[in-house]
Amino acid sequence: MTDTTPHAPLAAERRAHIVSALRTEGAVRISQLTEDLGVATVTLRRDLAQLEKEGVLRRVHGGAVPGETAPARSAHDADGADTAVGSIAVLVPSLAYYWPGVVRGMEDAAGRLGYKMLLRGASYELQDERPVLERLVTGGDVRGLIVAPNTDTAHARDVMAWLADCPVPSVLVERDAVLEPGGTPMESVTTDHALGALLAARHLATLGHRKVGLILSRHSPTSRKIARGWQTACEELELTPADHFEQTLPDRTSPDFSAVVNATLDSALATGVTALLVHSDPEAMAFVDLALTRGISVPDDLSIIAYDDEVAQLFTPALTAVSPPRASVGEAAVELLARRIAEPDRPVHRVQLSPRLNIRASTAAPRS
Repeated sequence: MTDTTPHAPLAAERRAHIVSALRTEGAVRISQLTEDLGVATVTLRRDLAQLEKEGVLRRVHGGAVPGETAPARSAHDADGADTAVGSIAVLVPSLAYYWPGVVRGMEDAAGRLGYKMLLRGASYELQDERPVLERLVTGGDVRGLIVAPNTDTAHARDVMAWLADCPVPSVLVERDAVLEPGGTPMESVTTDHALGALLAARHLATLGHRKVGLILSRHSPTSRKIARGWQTACEELELTPADHFEQTLPDRTSPDFSAVVNATLDSALATGVTALLVHSDPEAMAFVDLALTRGISVPDDLSIIAYDDEVAQLFTPALTAVSPPRASVGEAAVELLARRIAEPDRPVHRVQLSPRLNIRASTAAPRS
């Protein structure tokens, strides 16, 4: 996505990451898991203990190795011999939110096609990804790169130029970019986030909402695409979003986050807004929590749609949400890169996948 400021991963996300690392690397180290996931060592030890009980792994000093029921390593045959056709290096900005689902799709496709995967999580704060990419390319038999670079930094153009000049091909995932000065598009796989916004607007219009608001995450590249689709959809559907109400939120860790959410709810009540599209799930949950605390009924007084559907279904009330096809995006990125490796002269491909809207309990017709 989507992209947002990372938060502490849930137990299921952590354990999925551990299993994925076992599959691709053959072992895991607690020190590396701590760095990748940003959680305490004691938390990871509990995860390893649970997975050992399930037979997925066997704990050893400082980490773990595959257990009796561990998934087979995709790039090895039954005798343990290396049968991979090479490695694909992957750099994504987070291993804690949104991206684990994309990575799982990559792993499935890489295993099916016979590639090893070298996975690294960067950070939305990382200004220049080139040193990390250089280490990945020189760290083994890397045949290609899949990258979700930060496109909002002073180094963004330099990173794109580096990728273009790199001796191995690359595919951008959930990012669009062109090479200057000619404006040549780079190969990419993305979600049609503008369509996701349109699906949300159509749902609200069908329910009878006429005045709606859009809430966006400040540091997410996805936000711009959602905003474009939302504005177009509201014009086509004759909805009336208040300009000042298209609010951009500070980081959830910011001390003024709750105050901004409360002020936004005040604007909703004052201007007659009856529905919101909120990017992303945690921000949408914050809106519901504060609304209910203030006696605002969700969905009767205020309908809320979350954008990302990472954990929206687990909340109470379960949130209606736009769901990007995360696993399919990852799978398509690997398949596109494999084709580029096999056919270096094929035309540049830009693949765009459609999200879907999952309707749940947080949206309803407005009170008359």
